[in-house]
Amino acid sequence: MDKLIEQAKQKLKDNHLRWTKQREMMLKLIAKDPEHYKAITVIDNALREAYPGLSHDTIYRNLKEFERLELVELRQHNDQMQVKYRCDTAHHHHFICEACGRVQEIQMPELDMSYYEAQLPGAKITGHTFELRGICADCRNTYRD
Repeated sequence: MDKLIEQAKQKLKDNHLRWTKQREMMLKLIAKDPEHYKAITVIDNALREAYPGLSHDTIYRNLKEFERLELVELRQHNDQMQVKYRCDTAHHHHFICEACGRVQEIQMPELDMSYYEAQLPGAKITGHTFELRGICADCRNTYRD
């Protein structure tokens, strides 16, 4: 975890952003378990308990900034925003275990966006997400499908 925090600290400095106690705590909460998404409300509650004057807007703005800097990944899941520490590769996809929540990076062939754009006349596709869900090998012994 310390290595992840040091890398994040350097990336903030490289982008002329201050390293604050609040940002450090936010990143430590996220980096504590880099293989799992965490509900942003959990991060928000912990920070607001430690720093009562901190606003929701400041927390969410920092998370969006961390996403822009490619430190974290944000996703919407079941009407809830979630965050996890970013994987090493820029473009990637995930397998998410429905039992333990562990996120594993998977590789897939590159998609031909022109195929999809042909179905959407005049549209320009700028990105996509792809997740596989199931039960990881570790959980299959205790989970009945």
